[in-house]
Amino acid sequence: MFRKVLVANRGEIALRVIRACRELGVATVAVHSEADAAAPHVRAADEAVCVGPPPSAQSYLLGDRIIAVARERGAEAIHPGYGFLSERAWFARAVREAGLVFIGPPAEAIEAMGSKTAARQLAVAAGVPVVPGTTESVGDAQEALALAEAYGFPVLLKAAAGGGGKGMRVVRDAGALEGALGAARREAQNAFGDDAVYIEKYIEGPRHVEVQVLADMHGTVLHLGERECSVQRRHQKMIEEAPSVAVDPALRARMGATAVAAARAAGYVNAGTCEFLLDRDGAYYFLEMNTRIQVEHPVTELVMGLDLVQWQLRIAAGERLPFAQEALVPHGWAMECRITSEDAVNGFLPSTGRVTHLRLPGGPGVRWDGGIEVGTDVGLYYDPMLAKLIVHAPSRPLAIARMRRALGELAVGGVETTRDFHLRVLAHPDFQSGAISIQWLEQHLEELTRPDAPPEVRRLAALAAVLAAQDGRPSGGGGASPPVMAGTGGGWAAAARRDGLRLP
Repeated sequence: MFRKVLVANRGEIALRVIRACRELGVATVAVHSEADAAAPHVRAADEAVCVGPPPSAQSYLLGDRIIAVARERGAEAIHPGYGFLSERAWFARAVREAGLVFIGPPAEAIEAMGSKTAARQLAVAAGVPVVPGTTESVGDAQEALALAEAYGFPVLLKAAAGGGGKGMRVVRDAGALEGALGAARREAQNAFGDDAVYIEKYIEGPRHVEVQVLADMHGTVLHLGERECSVQRRHQKMIEEAPSVAVDPALRARMGATAVAAARAAGYVNAGTCEFLLDRDGAYYFLEMNTRIQVEHPVTELVMGLDLVQWQLRIAAGERLPFAQEALVPHGWAMECRITSEDAVNGFLPSTGRVTHLRLPGGPGVRWDGGIEVGTDVGLYYDPMLAKLIVHAPSRPLAIARMRRALGELAVGGVETTRDFHLRVLAHPDFQSGAISIQWLEQHLEELTRPDAPPEVRRLAALAAVLAAQDGRPSGGGGASPPVMAGTGGGWAAAARRDGLRLP
């Protein structure tokens, strides 16, 4: 095992990696921007080095600077987390050339799966089912029209180098194609420096189901079951769970074998995720492979009883995977809500400010992967995700009940969060029955973000405000105003009062 690892990230994932290292007896070096000088991950690490100003392009994306810090501090390996440098093949290669270990897949595997068109070509060659579409970027609008007519409308335009919904457009008729192609190319160029766009058949009402894989350096490739990630807004995941209500053991085995085949075809090593569309008839199609640890990895950890980040470290250090595929069976149900600093009632506008109060949920089966604390300044430099709230229970209904209880206990003061939005989603009958697709949230967004919240949400919000006010009272002399609680102000607080609840 390594003696010292540099963690090239921030926030909750940096803390997650640092904790995994500590349990393995591995010392850690944190890097941080000037804005993150007092961040929790900086204090949690054994050492910390400032690498630049707040903008990520001047700090967390400075690969050469981060490698230099690793060498200066005697780190043997670099863990990139997710985002930032995690899927940059040039960085993985530079780490290797510097005589260090990149805790992730080889640069060649990142390249093979980094371009959606290249990944599709590799998948087709390996016999992996893909959505009908091109394996190369399209040329002009005339070529795109011919392809769209061959596949049949609607079609989906996707940035070849993209992710997170950037450079993506659904086109439902020929008249809209040329404009959508131009817009997708401009957005792809701005986001990724590459305007290449490919085209594929648009599948109506599919689920987004992904399969976790682990591969060691000795030829063993295993899958760890699936995650359901269909609750999405603008192609951004918001709630994830494992397993999926739509996947039975036979389908799990088939999808898992397909993910393993894709990973083998790419020469994959370490943790990775194959993403699929699952249609209403049970047919599935490979989308892409994420060559890093995923944000939603905790739900797989909880149902599989494995620490994926520790296995990333063990694999990178040369250990063999000791598991048999048939022994990797999910137990119970896990669910994750992404807690972001966004105001759902006002179009998910970013919310900035200082965290003035933080009351965390607890009890059986509740996990908090957070990167904030009282005093944390939430700005606009980085992703709005503050934390992940994860629960595990024997069944899906119990996992939903546990998550609703945990969200009700959570209170964050100083910034708006998506806590109350998640409560609304969890209360919806479609979600409770599992009748969701990747379009479901967009179709119900208006009712889920109306200012006048359902009574249950208002009551939980009011209760959280009361508890937070009690927790926030000073222990010594002097008066203090109770903290303003995210999600309990404005119309919802007034509605709670109308329901007969007394707010502080």
